[in-house]
Amino acid sequence: MMAGNTLHPRTDVNRSALVRLLETMMRIRAFESKVEELFFAGPIAGSVHLYIGEEATATGVCSALTPEDYITSTHRGHGHAIAKGAKLDRMMAELFGRWTGYCKGKGGSMHIADFSVGMLGANGIVGGGLPIAVGAGLSAKMRRSGQVVASFFGDGASSRGTFHEALNMAAVYHLPVVFVNENNGYASTTPVGYAVSVKDVADRAAAYSMPGTVVDGNDVLAVREASLEACERARTGGGPTLLECKTYRWRGHYIGDPEQYRTKEEIAAWAARCPIQRFQAYLSEAGMIQPADIEAISGRLEEEVAAAVRFAEQSAFPDPAEALDDLFTIPMGALR
Repeated sequence: MMAGNTLHPRTDVNRSALVRLLETMMRIRAFESKVEELFFAGPIAGSVHLYIGEEATATGVCSALTPEDYITSTHRGHGHAIAKGAKLDRMMAELFGRWTGYCKGKGGSMHIADFSVGMLGANGIVGGGLPIAVGAGLSAKMRRSGQVVASFFGDGASSRGTFHEALNMAAVYHLPVVFVNENNGYASTTPVGYAVSVKDVADRAAAYSMPGTVVDGNDVLAVREASLEACERARTGGGPTLLECKTYRWRGHYIGDPEQYRTKEEIAAWAARCPIQRFQAYLSEAGMIQPADIEAISGRLEEEVAAAVRFAEQSAFPDPAEALDDLFTIPMGALR
């Protein structure tokens, strides 16, 4: 499932929009790289699943959404959150277990959510975001809000019951949901070819009478174009789409994964098709960006991430007395 090195050609997006796509991918990479560094240094505890290598998928999909649209995410959700507009400082604070984090330090890496930007939450349960997306899509349809929901999930989740239930219900009710399969080749340590019965996850769309599209998930423009088409279909009453993005995670399933299920040669081959470097080369060849521009973006992002770390370090830990706050809809006093 190796992707090619040639980017999908697009000429109808202006320079500023293209540079924003690049900056978003670079922001995700900068954040994840710092998280990896801090995890090994000690400040970040708990399990962390890095998005390095998959930046074009989250960026391309979210660039096709409006601020009012929704997304649901996975255990590997930092990239989705950033692409949808979540703040780096509150994300970092959550990873540090601080009160100023998105979940007040209680959720950690796999539960970041920001309803203000339509990010309905990362999810530690494989396939857990799919039924949430259908519920949000049903709400949008009933309210006639014109909103679209993009639901990110992995190749492993496509073999779980929630996937089939979600696609079936979305198809039956013509819900405005774009199901985004990030096929990075492995469900934890299981190769996709071992556990998925079809050549492409997108083939499963036919069973639910919806379009199934396969794109190069390392080509931000191809992902964006396919997402725009799917969102337009959803927004105009055409119903859901299954979009499969072929991509690859450079790091293990989690930080510290011994990675005995794949070779260094395979990782290197995919790293050579880095979505960021490919897009930088594309913009450079088109005369839209210069090395100095890339350096300037890198410098800004380095400071942005450093500021997020300072914010996290200077934030207080949550009060143990608040451990059960926000966990119940009924006031705690009523339960005593």
